[in-house]
Amino acid sequence: MTDEHRLDRAVDRIWKATLAIAAAGTICLFVWRGWNWALGFVLGCAISALNFRWLKQVAVSLGSAHAKPRMAVLLGLRYLVLGGCAYAIFKLSEISLPAFFWGLFAAVAAVIFEILIELVYARNGTVDH
Repeated sequence: MTDEHRLDRAVDRIWKATLAIAAAGTICLFVWRGWNWALGFVLGCAISALNFRWLKQVAVSLGSAHAKPRMAVLLGLRYLVLGGCAYAIFKLSEISLPAFFWGLFAAVAAVIFEILIELVYARNGTVDH
């Protein structure tokens, strides 16, 4: 099995874990705190997943021959756009800001989960079987 294949499998597990965290967290927060907390969490999770996707694209483009300087500008502008959208949403609605910030950590939690999986199964090499 090649390193590229292992990386693709790890990224797939990260995506699945991010979706599972988003679904479980949204359901729990809906039951515990109501719709405004659940909606804030799911919005944070969506932005977290989008950011993970963008970072993956940047990492892939760094290794290619067609890396462009405008990619660096777009990388910085995306945070301004997301920040502006988040400010407008939370200023004009009742969506929970703390739940939104917790949702932003969904992809981070999924990556930590993947690290733990790799550490546990690295001893015997069965992580991809």
